[in-house]
Amino acid sequence: MSVRRIWASVSTLALAATAALGVAGPASAAGSSAAGGYVALGDSYSSGVGAGDYLPDSGDCRRSPNAYPQLWAAANSPASFAFVACSGATTSSVAGSQLGALSASTELVSVTAGGNDVGFADVMQDCVLAGEATCVSSVDAAVAQMNDTLPAGLDALYDGIRAGAPSARVVVLGYPRFYQLSGSCVAGLTETERSAINNASDVLNGVIAKRAADAGFTFSSVVDEFTGHELCSGDAWLHSVTVPVYNSYHPKAAGQSGGYLPAFRSAV
Repeated sequence: MSVRRIWASVSTLALAATAALGVAGPASAAGSSAAGGYVALGDSYSSGVGAGDYLPDSGDCRRSPNAYPQLWAAANSPASFAFVACSGATTSSVAGSQLGALSASTELVSVTAGGNDVGFADVMQDCVLAGEATCVSSVDAAVAQMNDTLPAGLDALYDGIRAGAPSARVVVLGYPRFYQLSGSCVAGLTETERSAINNASDVLNGVIAKRAADAGFTFSSVVDEFTGHELCSGDAWLHSVTVPVYNSYHPKAAGQSGGYLPAFRSAV
């Protein structure tokens, strides 16, 4: 076994973490005094998986007080705040389980969704545990899904958001690139694998940005904010393979406060 596969023994468990990008759960809410209400929808990148200190009532959704929606709400005191983002959410589960938090009085919505629809958990499993050819093939299959089937899921979700909150400003956030190429990592994936995964992130962001624009929503990329803080950068705001396993490949608290929060704030 090559050096770059040494971590495979822990990676088998860590694959569950990439799936955590489970199931939608109940909302937790907090209110304060300001015009308009804010609803935070989405998957684990919005719930704050990887950022720690998970709210006890959020269960497997793992909503964190260190996630960008909580940080923004604490700083801006919206009239109401519904934090319903959930680990594992897809476009269809957001549409089916989270949109009940929206109303005619909702003035601001944030959402991340799409990564789970294209099976990024399976992609990372193949890349961590299998060889380079399998990894690249898995990435290519995910990219095909991004182009062929994801747009319809995004359109349906965005239509549901607009119907539930007809007057709201909707901010759709993207996903970071995972790796700094030619970086500090001396083991793990090959540069070819890392490059393929980064390219897939770019394609995913491009598809999401196009569908968001067509829906009249604002897309905010987080790529610039995470540049210099990817895996292999020496100052990563993302977890690599880690314990607990569900944190793997998710932003740390620093990635939420230094990456997602500024990207969201700039779009509001």
